[in-house]
Amino acid sequence: MTGNGRSIIPFPCGPGIRATIAPNHHNGKDIREGNMTASLESHDGDGTVANEQGSRTGLQRKMETRHLMMISLGGVIGTGLFLSSGYTIHQAGPIGTILAYAIGALNVYMVMLCLGELATAMPQTGSFHVYAGRFIGPGTGFTVAIIYFLAWMGALGSEFTASGLIMQKWFPNSPAWAWSALFIVLIFTLNALSVRSFAEAEFWFAGIKVVAIIAFIAIGALAIVGILPIAGYSHAPGLTNLVKDGVFPNGFAPVFSTMSTVAFAFSGTELLGVTAGETKDPAENIPKAIHTTFWRLAIFFIGSIVVMSALIPWQKAGVDKSPFVLVFEAIGLPFAGDLMNFVVLTAILSAANSGLYASTRMLWSLSNEHMIPKVFSRTTRSGVPLIALCTAMAGGLMALLSSVTAASAIYLALVSSAGIAIVIVWVVLAVCEIRFRLELKRSGRDAGELAFRTPCWPVVPILALVLSGGTLVLSAVYESMRSSLVTMAVIIAICYAVHWARVLWRRRSAREA
Repeated sequence: MTGNGRSIIPFPCGPGIRATIAPNHHNGKDIREGNMTASLESHDGDGTVANEQGSRTGLQRKMETRHLMMISLGGVIGTGLFLSSGYTIHQAGPIGTILAYAIGALNVYMVMLCLGELATAMPQTGSFHVYAGRFIGPGTGFTVAIIYFLAWMGALGSEFTASGLIMQKWFPNSPAWAWSALFIVLIFTLNALSVRSFAEAEFWFAGIKVVAIIAFIAIGALAIVGILPIAGYSHAPGLTNLVKDGVFPNGFAPVFSTMSTVAFAFSGTELLGVTAGETKDPAENIPKAIHTTFWRLAIFFIGSIVVMSALIPWQKAGVDKSPFVLVFEAIGLPFAGDLMNFVVLTAILSAANSGLYASTRMLWSLSNEHMIPKVFSRTTRSGVPLIALCTAMAGGLMALLSSVTAASAIYLALVSSAGIAIVIVWVVLAVCEIRFRLELKRSGRDAGELAFRTPCWPVVPILALVLSGGTLVLSAVYESMRSSLVTMAVIIAICYAVHWARVLWRRRSAREA
């Protein structure tokens, strides 16, 4: 029994690993914790994490359910939906796009169910790289953290560049770099103050995007049934455009070619795993956020696609302009372009905010697991790993500079391989959940002791593994994605080489000592 009356059941999870599970009672609010060593974590009243020897990690559990839901939604709803969805419709047709997004949403949901079980049993910041280290191997854990860090670092550069270009549309005589610098200071400050300031900012950034999508679906639905007039139609358009030229006007093959793009569009939901170590009552709040997020994403993405496809012929669905702008302009909404530019700007700032947070916590977690120097795990009084934050921002600035210099090829390689890095994380999560359950069974424990269980085990993790792995295969099949996959393969090889070089150096140093 712990000091607060909660019983904690330890079980072995492999060599040198011990995790703990609290039984499923006390209204589901027990926190399951794990550690790479034999020591268990405890939590002070202020939410700061400390181990049983009394050393404080400095991170604080300040995020609430509303923060988690908006962080997950905000990580997914971005320029891919607002700007690129029309291209997907143009390629696969309306029904093909809906099918691709439905499969993508199902895949993400199954991955999140796997993550939910792991994160509630072992709520730690940077969770999926920690799980990879425990259930697959330290080299894999190190590699997953590095590629995830690089993915978000590359994204930071592109987001800050895009923010400056959007502001130039309103202020054409101003330099884009000045606006980029302003937003860099804003995002850095939000992350440097506290984890709660980051979460609050993300809540409002994501909230603007959610309101825009709800308004789009609602206004579009009124136009579909004829309540609102729309240019080009003398009657209610209905849903005839969805199948006007056949179910799959370009054949079924484009559905497969767009599925990898759709999978990448859903990347960002795994941010829930990164926040696990800074979430209040993770056993209760993370599962709630997962279920809520899935249904909202499915409604938002598929609902938006249906509205676009119903009101705009698929051949013209946002090839040169955002389909959101096309629909609003056709309905006659004033300042449609400016309104969508504002929404896209918030989407960009949201992505930058999340990206800086995620890359910072990956560095902190690597340091906390003794994979990189301990200086990166030092935190301020408000629980912010400031040195890791400055390093992540410096990486983002390097990516930003490389996008306008001769080294742009490096920048483009990072950005193009970012989506593949996320899908690799999904594959790793599915494998870790399977290994976790097998270790649990070997320890003589029952899955019923978990406060949150992945349903239909092992069907869900296996399907998640197949669908996520299939996305990587599609990346290899299609030439447009092949170079990104090769780039990622090289990065992974380098990460494993660095890890094993570090292991050999430590062994040699130990022998010499």
